[in-house]
Amino acid sequence: MKDEFPFAVARVTRRWRKLLDERLKDLGVTQARWTTMVYLQQGGEGLTQRELAALMAIENPTLVRLLDSLEQQNLIERRACPHDRRARRLHLTDEGREFMEVLTDRANTLRDEMLAGISDEDMDTALTVFHTIMENAEKQK
Repeated sequence: MKDEFPFAVARVTRRWRKLLDERLKDLGVTQARWTTMVYLQQGGEGLTQRELAALMAIENPTLVRLLDSLEQQNLIERRACPHDRRARRLHLTDEGREFMEVLTDRANTLRDEMLAGISDEDMDTALTVFHTIMENAEKQK
C-alpha cells in the first residue's frame, strides 16, 4: 500500500490539473499562469517577485517569464515598492480580479465534483496525512 501511495497522489494531482486546465482553456491561460495567479492571490497582493518565487518554490527567472506573460494579458501589474526602488510589488489588475472570480468558481465546482462521496471525517484524515507528509518533507532539507 505504501509503495502505491506516491503514484496515486501524483495521478490524482495530474488529473485534477488537467481537468481544471480544460475548464479554463477558453480563458487563454495556461496551468502555469493560473497557478501563479492563485499563489499571488493567496500570498496577498503586493508581494515582490522574490517573495512569490519563494512561495511557489520556483526559481526567479522562471517566475519572471510567467509574470511577463500575465502582465501582457493585463492580469497583473508590477508597481514600484515605496521602500526599495529596485523591488517591484505584484498586484492583480481589474481584469485579473475578474479572472480570479471565474477561476475560483470553476475550481470550486471541480473540487465539489472530485470530492463527491467523501465524508468530512475522511477528508480530515486525508488532510492530516498530507500535512504530516509535508512536515516530514520539510525535515529533509
